[in-house]
Amino acid sequence: MKEANGAVVVVKNLVKRFGTLTAVDGISFEINEGEIFGLIGPNGAGKTTTLRIIATLLPPTGGDVKVFGNDILKDADKIRRIISYLAEEAGTYRNISGKEYLSIIARIYFESEKEASEAVEEAIEFSGLGDRVNDMMKTYSKGMKRRIQIARVLMTKPKLAILDEPTAGLDVFHAQYIRGIIKKYAENGGTVILSSHNMLEVEYLCSRVALMHQGHIVIQDKPQTIKNRLGASNLEDAFIRVVTTG
Repeated sequence: MKEANGAVVVVKNLVKRFGTLTAVDGISFEINEGEIFGLIGPNGAGKTTTLRIIATLLPPTGGDVKVFGNDILKDADKIRRIISYLAEEAGTYRNISGKEYLSIIARIYFESEKEASEAVEEAIEFSGLGDRVNDMMKTYSKGMKRRIQIARVLMTKPKLAILDEPTAGLDVFHAQYIRGIIKKYAENGGTVILSSHNMLEVEYLCSRVALMHQGHIVIQDKPQTIKNRLGASNLEDAFIRVVTTG
């Protein structure tokens, strides 16, 4: 369900504390259906914590979060059925093949064998691994493992894909491939929120971004609008300018 303004994810005054540490400090933003929204900033900015709260994996200390009209605390089960989450360090099982792994996930999400089989074939196509999908995942490079994980996230056709550093540590070839998959997913109607410390990547992918620093959102808008407002040539320059000028 959309909010009256068309947003499908609404975050209002979100706060998360871990003891005396405030990881997220009163941030607010909205995400529209079919867009790729980016949370960007350095390590420790609060991006992962925010994503984990939206994914119902962490309870907030304060504030409100709704996903397609569902409250993350009251309606967590409903939300989990319509989202898919990719952790930054998502692992793989060493002693099964990529196809076997995808098949296991598909059987969890789809009731009929036909639906599960079709989802696996689509995921294999997403992954771009070809015949290597039949090899044990212990033989996969980091990039290949990440491709399998992205395929796993998107094959369930979630209303919202939550991606934490989807291309972290990958070479140019693998990173470019994964960016293409994410872009195609959104073009076909999916909604994405992703975090990254790679601001140039996010500038390419995202229709709107929020720049985070020390638990705060320091600026949010379309990438080009942010650059124009701050007289910056790219988002990295824009981030440095907005943080240093306070």
